[in-house]
Amino acid sequence: MKTVGIIGGMSFESSTLYYETMNRLVRDHRGGLHSLPILLSSVDFEPYARLQENGNWAAIGDALHEEAKRLETAGAEVIVLATNTMHAAADRITEDLEVPFIHIGEATAQAVKAKGMKRIALLGTRFTMEYAFYREKFEEVGIEVMIPGDADRAYIHQAVFKELCLGTLNPDTKHSFLQIIDQLVDDGAQGIVLGCTEIPLLIGDDDANVPVFNTSDIHAKAAVAFALDENNH
Repeated sequence: MKTVGIIGGMSFESSTLYYETMNRLVRDHRGGLHSLPILLSSVDFEPYARLQENGNWAAIGDALHEEAKRLETAGAEVIVLATNTMHAAADRITEDLEVPFIHIGEATAQAVKAKGMKRIALLGTRFTMEYAFYREKFEEVGIEVMIPGDADRAYIHQAVFKELCLGTLNPDTKHSFLQIIDQLVDDGAQGIVLGCTEIPLLIGDDDANVPVFNTSDIHAKAAVAFALDENNH
């Protein structure tokens, strides 16, 4: 097995899911007491959240690039960034990396494409919903991306940072999310992409009448598939 390097802590709630999912998948695949060799670089999220709000993506990219290089130096053979939003700085993060980097948007777009869908709705932070870095991964494979209206985007963004990143699961918030999802489905969405690694804490596979794509789960599976493939060099 190859060693997976995880850049986590953004938030630690979702990083925990990555760790559990990856190890469960390896145990299920290999049996016995097998688990995945993982190197975790878990950052303090508060400074990064402030940089996001200030639009300082260059500083984010520089800092996360250092984390990626640290993992590479420590022996990671593939890198995953356990957050959707921070992939806005992926070009800088991966600069001069000598090991593969699995992009969460690319992995999710391939999962959606495999289902034959042409139009999906994207939920996430306002950065993920509004910036091109995520949407373009779907458009590259012929998938149209819908996003909620202005007020709903603001509501989702606030719920992510004020509730989900803090581990707060509010039934009223879930109800509001489901109303937003229902409207997107009525407007033609064939599937819902949970483009924030915390949203699956609130919304599950059975909460919508169309397929729901859990990006953290998809991302973790892609990393494990790479780690277990002895043909990867």
